[in-house]
Amino acid sequence: MVSSASAYSIGTPGIPWTTVEKSQWRSSHTIQRSYESEVVAKMQSLSSRFEVSTYGALSMDPDRYPLYYAKTKNWDSKENREKPCVLITGGVHGYEKSGVQGAIRFLETKAESFSDSFRILVAPCASPWGYETIQRWNCRAVDPNRSFNPEGEIVPGRSFNPEPATEESTALIGLLETMNVPQWMCHVDLHETTDSDDTEFRPAKASRDGVVELPDDEIPDGFYLVSDSTKSQSDWYTAMIESVRKVTHIAEADEHGKMIGEDVIQEGVIAIPSPKSLGLCAGVTNAEFATTTEVYPDSPRATEDICNDAQIACIEGALRFIQENHLK
Repeated sequence: MVSSASAYSIGTPGIPWTTVEKSQWRSSHTIQRSYESEVVAKMQSLSSRFEVSTYGALSMDPDRYPLYYAKTKNWDSKENREKPCVLITGGVHGYEKSGVQGAIRFLETKAESFSDSFRILVAPCASPWGYETIQRWNCRAVDPNRSFNPEGEIVPGRSFNPEPATEESTALIGLLETMNVPQWMCHVDLHETTDSDDTEFRPAKASRDGVVELPDDEIPDGFYLVSDSTKSQSDWYTAMIESVRKVTHIAEADEHGKMIGEDVIQEGVIAIPSPKSLGLCAGVTNAEFATTTEVYPDSPRATEDICNDAQIACIEGALRFIQENHLK
């Protein structure tokens, strides 16, 4: 099955967008939820328990879109310096709400319980304009989760290809450089796969890129993980899936043994080329353990709370496995 770009309201089928179409696209989207009350206020409320600060702001409206992070206290102290470092990111695709709220809820409910073993850095909403307008792209019609390595390899026809650097990715990379971490232990990047991927994003992407047709892959119903095909970490992935299974259902492969067009290598896990080569956020560090989560909020079996809890359960499963198997 295919999805035709001719159905999209902006652009001419087969002709890539110019700045005119990108401006039309941006103007067609309005604020639908509050970054201030749903993210900023919550992060500021955690300042007594974590080191909370900003790592820049979006130039389109710096007052409205400061970029927040939180890290466990005394990050550079002598007693903590030898602890392995963990990065949790959310909202790289701003429209994926449980990525943002799951990261914040992890801070509110679980992060401190892991602070004896790890130094933890959480950047819960990398793309705040996308969060407020419920959009996958940033305001310049670029996918932030393809923008972490603009020099990565582009393969014609592949759905995962690098895109130009964005303010969102550049700011996060800058934050990580200030952490002075030579080797990260773990990075979990929190995402969702939604029905709007089919109804909005794929048609918009086809129109933007001047592609008449794109593959129309079925949206998986349930939670799944995206792995790096260059690494073999099946036990770690099993630990995360089993942790999430206590909260929600795990997505199943389609009749071809795939999800979103990619091979399913074990229950609830697909494999893609190295995330760094694709410009994905999951490849932004040198973490030994790195993955992207995907939860399906449009499932009749899911609620917002279930999706948030699934994100938290995945992080817990990831860190407990490392505690039990890789720490002295």
